[in-house]
Amino acid sequence: MTNTIKTVCVVGAGPSGLAAAKTLLHDAPNGIKYDVTIFDSQPRVGGLWPVDKADEAGLVHPAMIANQSRHTMRFSDLSWSDDAPQIPRAFQVGGYLELYRQRYCQEATLRLACKVEKADLVSGELGHYWQIRTQSENVIEEHVFDYLVIASGYFGEPAFPAFLKDDAKYQIPVVHSSKYRDLEQLLGDTKGKSGKILVVGGQFSGVEIAGTIATHVSDAVNAPGPRRNDFIDQASQKPKFSVHHLVQRPTWILPLVTASTPADSAPCFLPMDLNSQNLSNRPPGPLVNTQGHISVDTARFVNSYFRNLLKTDQSEFSPGLTVQEADYDNQPFLGISDTYMDHVRCGAITISRGKLESISGNTANVASPSGEKIEDVAAIVLATGFKASASLSFLSEDVQQKLSIAPNDLNNTVALAFHSTHHPEVPNLGFVGFYRSPYWGAIEMQARFVTALFSYGGPLSSSLPASMAEALKNDTSIGRVLSLRTDPRASQFPMGDYAWLSQEFGIALNIERVPSLRKMPILPPKKKEMNILTAARYPGNNLGESRRKENEKNLSITEEVVTAGITGGRFVARAVFRSLLGEWKLDREFISKRPEQPSGRFIGTATFSLRNGTPHGREEEFAKIERDGGDPGFEYLYVEDGEFIDEAKGLKFNATRRYVWRYNERKDKLSVWFVKTDEDRTADYLFHEIDFIPPGEGGKGEDGWKAKGSHLCIEDMYDVQYKFAFNSVNLREWNLGYSVKGPKKDYSIDGVYRR
Repeated sequence: MTNTIKTVCVVGAGPSGLAAAKTLLHDAPNGIKYDVTIFDSQPRVGGLWPVDKADEAGLVHPAMIANQSRHTMRFSDLSWSDDAPQIPRAFQVGGYLELYRQRYCQEATLRLACKVEKADLVSGELGHYWQIRTQSENVIEEHVFDYLVIASGYFGEPAFPAFLKDDAKYQIPVVHSSKYRDLEQLLGDTKGKSGKILVVGGQFSGVEIAGTIATHVSDAVNAPGPRRNDFIDQASQKPKFSVHHLVQRPTWILPLVTASTPADSAPCFLPMDLNSQNLSNRPPGPLVNTQGHISVDTARFVNSYFRNLLKTDQSEFSPGLTVQEADYDNQPFLGISDTYMDHVRCGAITISRGKLESISGNTANVASPSGEKIEDVAAIVLATGFKASASLSFLSEDVQQKLSIAPNDLNNTVALAFHSTHHPEVPNLGFVGFYRSPYWGAIEMQARFVTALFSYGGPLSSSLPASMAEALKNDTSIGRVLSLRTDPRASQFPMGDYAWLSQEFGIALNIERVPSLRKMPILPPKKKEMNILTAARYPGNNLGESRRKENEKNLSITEEVVTAGITGGRFVARAVFRSLLGEWKLDREFISKRPEQPSGRFIGTATFSLRNGTPHGREEEFAKIERDGGDPGFEYLYVEDGEFIDEAKGLKFNATRRYVWRYNERKDKLSVWFVKTDEDRTADYLFHEIDFIPPGEGGKGEDGWKAKGSHLCIEDMYDVQYKFAFNSVNLREWNLGYSVKGPKKDYSIDGVYRR
């Protein structure tokens, strides 16, 4: 045991840098104390994640919806606030990170707006140390540290297609997806403009940004207030702009909330990451790695799994989205978006297959074999990823060579040992966050391993605990990572699967996975108790009382949410709301018990157009959300058009109705609002809230989820009945019935909505 204080330079103040700093300050074994300095070129912490709604200078738009739930985007010893959304916006993630810094990193020296320009490893009489040069504004400083932790991540600089030159001038805007904020910024003055917004790239960021832009177009067209004539063609009354998505391979698209029981017409729902990390779905015994090189057999198994999970090959949305049986031999790829699929279905997004080869005027040329020319392009958004090499350019050339850094390696593979934590030939250097997947638990484990490695003297030290020494002895990470650079069958996230990595780090560090605090629900068809993996399942050793309570709170909250989803119908309202987007065929029967009122049939369409949440009719609630730094979410403008026929009375006339549908994330509740008669896109007042009937009270049937609502209009009572039948995550059809009674009214309406 020693009381020596060692100095550590941490590069990056995002999730990885803060986790590294916290672990060095609070969890170092062997009696070592660390003096930690964190450098970040940005003027705030958070890395990718902005810390407030106004922070638009980074790589992520503050309003972007995260593609994981708060249960995954947190560390083991800090819970989110109780009123935080289940799936947060980017600025809310940044806010969590700022709270984490305040809680655990106060003892660290934080140097913001200060960029690390150079890092040299120096060998002296007393061993190795790092000489660091930084620049802030016009001030250059030199520092000396015992250790260096690189936590700057993979998003060093945007990657562009090879034919694009930095100084090239194009007739249309060409931007990277990380710089997209809104339509006005992208297009400039929209007067007289129209055409396609071409999104290039089909993985996570491509799917996300295509869905986002389509939503922005929908909002511009359907928002209340003065009509946006710069976005609407006056002759057709259709949007002047649409999204054209150029992808290279078929991709499975998952929503943020997926079905835990996809075979049911009334499935249970949970956030996608909680369903995917149910360890009860894994084979018994020690976990094996499912990522890296993907064999044909594995590819066919996983592609079949996603087909069964979604209950579709995606052709119902567009032929361009179809994952054909012939594609099952290839490694599967995923995208995540709540809006993308139905924007495609309703024509707001068009899909082409191929690789962008060149830009000529307002035409995008696709490489052979398709050779397609995408014409009338108004702007191009490149979702083509990032180069990690820029995050490591401050290292000396000899160190970069040891790490086998290849600037043009778009797989961003760095030759690092034991799951991307260090290199045995570069002393006193650690890495945290060089892991291509969004699970923060892996970051936390890397931080623990690097801290332990420093504290016990490095990977070759005889002082290493037996478990760490054995783990390093059997480690093949460097060879495996380098082989992935040229492996045509490398997986989408090749660094290793999260559950397996957690297991391997746990074994090396003697950190056991703790059991659930309560009995968890049992899921068919395996009839096993759910076993959800989050960072809180590996709380670390020697926690103090306050950290132990935070960890137990994290465990408890996740278990409560999972139980509510499986046994109480939580997230059903959200799943319904997501799946309404677009156009439905509507067949409604009207039966009146009063002879003076017509009875007949309405045939037409109902369209749900997505837009940003508006305050109308709920001004006080909306203002509170704004004051609290919350998010009003989205809403739909509902428009039905069709023809009503009463054959007995010889009546026939066109009819239309408009409502606004809203989803309240905090209450997990849908509501329907009347629209003002003189402002046909503005909500007026509440019609009714939709209350889903609990499963134990008959709400969950073989033919779908049942819900109800009511509304008293002066003396007339409206009793409303709903039934929503799912095909896994997507609504197959739904029914809406009214029973209306009053002094002068006595009729019923029964309508069915089908795609």
